[in-house]
Amino acid sequence: MKLKQAQNTKLKLFMPWLRSLAHPFRLSPFAFSLLLISCTTSTNIKDTESVNTFIEQMATKHQFDEAELDDLFATVEIKQDILKRIASPSEGLPWYKYRKIFLTDARINAGVQFWRDNAPALAAAEQKYGVPPEIIIAIIGVETQFGKNTGNHRVIDTLSTLGFAYPPRSKFFLSELENFLLLCRDEHINPADPLGSYAGAMGMPQFMPSSFRSYAVDSDNDHRRDIWHNSSDVIASVANYFAKHHWQAGKAVAVPVTAKDTNYKSALNKNLKPNLSVTELESLNLIISRQIPLDSKVKLLSFEQQEQGEELWAALDNFYVITRYNHSPLYAMAVYQLSLSILNKKGSFP
Repeated sequence: MKLKQAQNTKLKLFMPWLRSLAHPFRLSPFAFSLLLISCTTSTNIKDTESVNTFIEQMATKHQFDEAELDDLFATVEIKQDILKRIASPSEGLPWYKYRKIFLTDARINAGVQFWRDNAPALAAAEQKYGVPPEIIIAIIGVETQFGKNTGNHRVIDTLSTLGFAYPPRSKFFLSELENFLLLCRDEHINPADPLGSYAGAMGMPQFMPSSFRSYAVDSDNDHRRDIWHNSSDVIASVANYFAKHHWQAGKAVAVPVTAKDTNYKSALNKNLKPNLSVTELESLNLIISRQIPLDSKVKLLSFEQQEQGEELWAALDNFYVITRYNHSPLYAMAVYQLSLSILNKKGSFP
């Protein structure tokens, strides 16, 4: 069934939503058969064995109706542009280029305005979850420029494309597809409607479906966890995510360090979890820019500069928490530096 035709057909799968408005899977031996399809802009996936297996598993595990899922997946297409985007994420850029994307005057000023517009909700979130406003704001700013760029791909298409036609991450994205259908049923959302990023992230904070189900918050008690339009829900959801990943209120995030020689290079690796004591860090002939508690654990990170060589930082536990939102030191450093810029630009206001 073509997409345009299918959009005119009511989806019985989510009839409660229509009336009121509202564990990862293993693939079959033929799960990657869609990769043999010639590269066109989009390809319908209905009646492929891997999709049928997924539908059967959803029916068995979660009591979805197979015929109704058939109707839904008749509207779903493999998107070649999504496969191209996922293969070249911006985290592949060097730091000096990556930083320029997010540390802009426009984004900093928008962050200050977001703070002004949502000061009560930010204060309430800090009191309840212990996460400072500037960190919450910076996450939303980096993710979507405060809701301006939440994505224009149908989430059902994105997760299906990456689940059924992207072998390196198929297990992860099929799990997210499972969670997406469950959250749509729980929240009374038509699964054909939500739009998101090329990776299936949704709303102002760009939650993946599993994160939505685990961390999204109904902050105003309207019986909806609206991360698309409700700033209070968005703020509380981001704060809850950080709290559940053990954000330490009042503790440092990262501090610059300076090297006396090249001994520090032995401590550089891809592991992001803090693993060095302050004494061990200093034994590498590094000078810490400001005092941190001696019982702190730190991770030494290097960021590529265009002309000055490397920029070295000692990242603490709160920096590691930011990487739980996006497992990239570039991302976490962009969030941290944007948060400082917004805080400095804000100054004080009533």
